[in-house]
Amino acid sequence: MRVNTKDFLNKACLTARQAGTVLLEGLGKKHAIKYKARKNLVTEMDKKSEGLIIKSLRRDFPSHSILSEEIGLLGRSQSEYKWVIDPLDGTTNYAHAFHFFAVSIALMKNDEMFAGVVYDPVRDEMFRALKGMGAYLNNKRIRVSSINTIKESLLSTGFPYKLGKEMRDNIGYFKSFMLKAQAIRRPGSASLDLCYVASGRFDGFWEMELNPWDTAAGALIVQEAAGTVTDFKGGCFNPFMKRVLASNSIIHAQMLAVLRGGK
Repeated sequence: MRVNTKDFLNKACLTARQAGTVLLEGLGKKHAIKYKARKNLVTEMDKKSEGLIIKSLRRDFPSHSILSEEIGLLGRSQSEYKWVIDPLDGTTNYAHAFHFFAVSIALMKNDEMFAGVVYDPVRDEMFRALKGMGAYLNNKRIRVSSINTIKESLLSTGFPYKLGKEMRDNIGYFKSFMLKAQAIRRPGSASLDLCYVASGRFDGFWEMELNPWDTAAGALIVQEAAGTVTDFKGGCFNPFMKRVLASNSIIHAQMLAVLRGGK
């Protein structure tokens, strides 16, 4: 199947919307919940959404590999193209009918981010980006905020599932940012948090113990919206890093300073 770059993005958008429709059909209903860890749960809707996405992508792009949260890697690891998917980012929210969750689909080409889609089915908001072509919310171009100090900033974060050192570290970071920022939110979906940075709703975001499916699409959307995404030391983003800092670029150095000395 011969495709151009926009075909990849269009396919991701269509597939994310179809998966989102499935999730909406199950929202607020009783779910079969299993625990991968004490605080890390999965529902049958994660699996149902994942199955739909994988079937759709493999039908149109059989030579591509797929990295998915629930199944892992499918296809050849050496494939030029790799899809990175989170069929339900914000499972705990979803299981409690808290309306902050998303479908995240990203595409890597030769290990570099190439396309990204994050779909919020409750609000019917499709965040999307192609490398070098800007970021969009539905059909409107988006850009990060122009806030220039932490004290004026609305920040977001998330906490790891493990109740160990990483959790304690982020409580320290949270306290430090709380004393400096205008406010902090903890909504519970990293992909949407990143998109909210991209669209100027948040000015910055940090989180630890993340996985590629949490950040791959959202990070590209932030970058294409003129934001900055790094690790906690300012190193260049890659979707396999565990600690991610995203901002409107202007306050990035200020946030790094807090992370370097703020526990």
